[in-house]
Amino acid sequence: MINITVPKPDVTITKQDNPELSNIYGFTDFHLITREKGGIFMFYNKNDELLFVGKARKLRPRIKKHFEDTVSPIKNHRDEVTKIEVCVIEDPTHREIYETYIINELKSKYNIDKVFFK
Repeated sequence: MINITVPKPDVTITKQDNPELSNIYGFTDFHLITREKGGIFMFYNKNDELLFVGKARKLRPRIKKHFEDTVSPIKNHRDEVTKIEVCVIEDPTHREIYETYIINELKSKYNIDKVFFK
């Protein structure tokens, strides 16, 4: 049997109400997310429910795209996102395994691919 554990986040940022500092979509700490490294990211709502899990070769640009893209699975739910957790995982195979595992183990709300629990 394979034993997988969800990795601890390297960066966690939360949305601010009426941020005074420069922000991206209400997240003033967006700059803490690496531009150059790959990994997985998780979007949560105010009730700490997992909304979406994704993976990327370059984390910050990919996460930003989810807030701008017209084809993102969360395009109609962007306002729900209040917390983003990021885990840096360089190996693409490991990213794939973690993403699929987290989607199914934690039952993310808006992932439509790789879902085995419906």
